[in-house]
Amino acid sequence: MRALRADDPETLGGHRLLARLGAGGMGTVYLARTPDGALRALKMIRAEYAADPAFRARFRREVRLASGLDGRWVVPVTASDTEAREPWLATDFVPGPALTEAVDGHGPLPAATVLTLGVRLAAALTEVHAAGLVHRDVKPGNILLARDGPRLIDFGIAQGAGTTALTAPDAVIGTPGYLSPEQARTSGGAVGPPSDVFSLGCVLAYAATGRRPFGTGDPAAVLYRTVHEEPDLTGLDRALPPPACAVVRRCLAKEPEGRPTAGEVRDVLRGWGPPGRGAGGSVPAPTVTARPEPAASAASASGSGPAPTSAPPGAPRGPAPEGDWLPADLLRLVAERSARALVPPPRAEPPTRAGDGSGEGSGDGPRVGPSAGTSRRRVLAVGGSVAAVVATAGAAVLLSRRGTPAGGGSSGDLPTHTLALHADLSGPGRGTGTAHEHGARLAVAAHNARPDAAFRLALTTHDDAGDAARAKRVARQVLDDSRVRAVLGPTATATAEAAAPLYGAAELPVVLVSVDTEATTLSTSELRTLCVTRANGAHRHLALLDYLSRVRRSERTAVIEDRASGAVAWDNARQMEATPPAEGTATAYPVAADEGFRSAVRAALADRPQGVVFAGASPRRAAACARALAAEGFTGPRAAYEPVMRPAFLTEAGDAAEGWVFGAPYTAPQSATSKAARAFTAAHRRRYGDDPGRWAAEAYDAVHLVARTIAALGGESDVEPGRIAERIFRVSHDGVAKRLSFSQDRTQVLAPLGTNFLYQVRDGAFRLLGRHDEVKDAD
Repeated sequence: MRALRADDPETLGGHRLLARLGAGGMGTVYLARTPDGALRALKMIRAEYAADPAFRARFRREVRLASGLDGRWVVPVTASDTEAREPWLATDFVPGPALTEAVDGHGPLPAATVLTLGVRLAAALTEVHAAGLVHRDVKPGNILLARDGPRLIDFGIAQGAGTTALTAPDAVIGTPGYLSPEQARTSGGAVGPPSDVFSLGCVLAYAATGRRPFGTGDPAAVLYRTVHEEPDLTGLDRALPPPACAVVRRCLAKEPEGRPTAGEVRDVLRGWGPPGRGAGGSVPAPTVTARPEPAASAASASGSGPAPTSAPPGAPRGPAPEGDWLPADLLRLVAERSARALVPPPRAEPPTRAGDGSGEGSGDGPRVGPSAGTSRRRVLAVGGSVAAVVATAGAAVLLSRRGTPAGGGSSGDLPTHTLALHADLSGPGRGTGTAHEHGARLAVAAHNARPDAAFRLALTTHDDAGDAARAKRVARQVLDDSRVRAVLGPTATATAEAAAPLYGAAELPVVLVSVDTEATTLSTSELRTLCVTRANGAHRHLALLDYLSRVRRSERTAVIEDRASGAVAWDNARQMEATPPAEGTATAYPVAADEGFRSAVRAALADRPQGVVFAGASPRRAAACARALAAEGFTGPRAAYEPVMRPAFLTEAGDAAEGWVFGAPYTAPQSATSKAARAFTAAHRRRYGDDPGRWAAEAYDAVHLVARTIAALGGESDVEPGRIAERIFRVSHDGVAKRLSFSQDRTQVLAPLGTNFLYQVRDGAFRLLGRHDEVKDAD
């Protein structure tokens, strides 16, 4: 929740606007209050989109469809003006997280919560289908978790059963990973209620296990798996009782006629609970392994009673208080957001100019408290207590004292935009985190030193020590600082998986520099604020293929598949066999994890290959392979992947390491010849007394990419993070390391050409050869 800007309207359609809930390229969502005091979420569309007749027709349809629904578990439209220059609609305000934020940020939901979720969503879909509609985009992001139950939102692409959408004929309607096989096949054509049931099954499996049934990654691959492969339901049997597991599996049948109706899903899941409660009633808590709950929860503090307890299998279960359907950590999150809605931040004043004695510059945004360092998300203290519970509109709300980030000033009359570095600065990955910090600080200094700069940059640093739980806490601290416009990091796989969904839910841009999303559950297609400037792991083969096709041509390539590296080696070997260098042949020679390499090397060399690729990930195992090749006298091109490029390879391979070539997703600017690389290296040496570390140049470039995006949006102090997140993918930047540009489709991935680099061992050290597409000779 952010303060209203000076240019936001005071009222709209009789609603008093209180705060901004979010903003993006299409419009703004406000927190609003009706004349009788009810809170609303009011969505206003930008005039340029409303000028498109097709867009306005879709907007009218959304309003019409949602206005006709009044079930308890849907969020209907309460007011609208579809003909205004900037059309808008208002719905009930639901102060709860989306299911995506809850699961990605807090882990899988307890079984009782999942069952209640299923009963109530199925009840909502039963009503939708009875009205002759199909929602067509049932996904975690369209499900809000309120204190009394879930809410299904966003009927923007809903349609009557059997009708066709108002969209391009080749567009896929829905969200890959949650849409049905028939949606994937018909590209926006006619689908029926069973399609929503399939999506419901995906949602419930995700809520129970934390896993997306058809995986993540490239949307086309997700769609293919949805149509042709069985869902990944690992852990579902442990998370839910057998009847619930069975109905979820039936929901995921490939053919529509094999699925239950929404009403049948509701009845099966409700049947596992106490009788006579109805579709909105509580469901049982089966015996499962669940997260431990704190002794006192937000629910118990409000006087709503204790949380339900588990019972032995088959034992009768009594009804639980309806407000206790969520675990305590999510109840607290709902309570915090309810509290913020009670006391929204005041409207922003015109930017304060430096030198007026306020202690903060115009770039720090509107002031809320009496002191310059106070966050816009004010502390609300009741009787001086750290936490207090108040009742409003029949709901108990937990109000807690929030941290106050340190204030910061701006330079001169220019606005200041703050970036947050979220990194491992003290844990096992502190080398990478420190390189990020050095590169980011140099970029901020370089930007601020420009005489033509229209704004200043500031950098705050946050250390998660490489711990996923701590990364979530860091993310919440960052989100409490309303000055932050974008986040650089996190810098490790586990911490990125933990924190990125929290940032995404708050529409805060996240720029991942060193994390390979191919090895995570993250997807730029689902997290629309996630910007990844590292070459995707799916493209790690390009550098070696280019080298063995163009620089050291190898029409017969031997691939040493080190099975000690498991799936990594298997994938590398299969990729090389499927796309061999120089359009020749590639043959894999497997080596068991407990075997040496001599036999495999001799078998490979008997086929007279021109080049050899080590497909594993262990530096020590690669060194053993290098020694075996040297012992057999092979001197042709030898190549491996970046995980092998470590000091242990040089130490244990000795002279046998000389000449080996590696593909890597980062550069070494101290070895590059460009003017920008030389200048960056000199600045790094002056400030830090050493050459740049791995990923320092890439972090430097990422900061400049964000700065270019802010500049493209005008650079004023009121630039919203949501607009930065939307615009960054349309900006290109020629950096010290590489060119940053992104695909303009839903994937928003980094364009792969020229984003990987080649290194070669020379004189006992890894030496940069250059960008893989620019290397001409490695001799």
